[in-house]
Amino acid sequence: MHEFDTVFIQVLVLLAIAITVVGIARKVKQPDTIALVLVGLLLGTTSFPFPFIDQAEQFITQSEVFQVIIISLFLPILLGDATLKLPFHHLYKRKETVIGLALGGTFISFVLIGFSTHFLLGLPLAVAFTFAALMSATDPISVLSIFKSAGVSEKLSTIMEGESLFNDGIAIVLFQIASVYLLTYIDMGWAGLGSGVLLFLRFAVGGILVGVILGYLFSQVIRFYDDYPFEIAISALLFFGSYFIAEHIHVSGIIAVVAGGFVFNDYGARIGMSKLTENAINTFWDVITLIANSLIFLIVGLEIRNIDFSGQWLTIFLAIIIVLLSRVVALFFSTMPAKDLNRKERILLNWGGLKGSLSIALALSLPASFDGRETILILTFAVVLFSLVIQGLTIKPLIKVLGLQSK
Repeated sequence: MHEFDTVFIQVLVLLAIAITVVGIARKVKQPDTIALVLVGLLLGTTSFPFPFIDQAEQFITQSEVFQVIIISLFLPILLGDATLKLPFHHLYKRKETVIGLALGGTFISFVLIGFSTHFLLGLPLAVAFTFAALMSATDPISVLSIFKSAGVSEKLSTIMEGESLFNDGIAIVLFQIASVYLLTYIDMGWAGLGSGVLLFLRFAVGGILVGVILGYLFSQVIRFYDDYPFEIAISALLFFGSYFIAEHIHVSGIIAVVAGGFVFNDYGARIGMSKLTENAINTFWDVITLIANSLIFLIVGLEIRNIDFSGQWLTIFLAIIIVLLSRVVALFFSTMPAKDLNRKERILLNWGGLKGSLSIALALSLPASFDGRETILILTFAVVLFSLVIQGLTIKPLIKVLGLQSK
């Protein structure tokens, strides 16, 4: 059999398993993502041989394929789809809270986790702040697939979606700075701090500009057509084009996708989309997002077999506590101006700050030469598993206890 055929069959087997799990989970009204992670864990840790699954797992998780699949292929799809589903006027109405969480909350969490893991766990500065970058953002894939379906108000759903759409891009920029430039900037003193701030602004502002420009241009294109298959293709070209063009010129591709998607959904839909086209685009991306999410979370569960947790349990426990407490402090200070958030809503936003596959993909992208890579992988996987399984499974009961179901 040709090598390509073998790889195709392996991926097809994984997809078949993933879709089957999703079907069962939806029938029993449980979160798809949690079920997929648990099945992936079961398949990844059992001693019973599954030939095609074992081969697929080795191909995907023991190479750069996982990182490429999650970040370069699936993340633009999931973020682009999210921008199409989240009305911009809803986001604009909550802009102070979303910006506070996405900017202030992410930075506060980054600093707290970085210094805490450095002083309490003894991690070197570069390792501590690289881990902090991975842990300081709510992962969009996890949040958008679990939190949104949990039955909360439009206000909380918008805040959580808005935060997850923006702060993942910020976290990726912080990750790049921490893992590549941090020690150099520390040696430079105050000049290094200034260089770090300028680099961050270049990544963030550059990504926004790329996304807004491309979103505007593609919106102009669809004005001349009433052809939904063509306009679906245009939306795909926008999402992937924004990402890869931004990355090519060394600015944030994730931020570019979000900015471009919002322009396309708000301005483009208003000037160039019929109702039929809007429905067709949303339906198309619903299907693609289902496939992407299904594969992502099954792969996350499978990846566990490559991590050795032995002898690390105390460190793992402390890392989880640090991440949880940092989220509490960061959310408290970043949402202080938000007078419309009550105590119960803040509790839910705290517990809903899930970590997920984006953190794992970034951790796996660290080069083998990075000192402390194994420590970061162990801690990242542990926190992500705790977040998805423990926090993810308790979100719906917490919503009921707090009485925050949508009316």
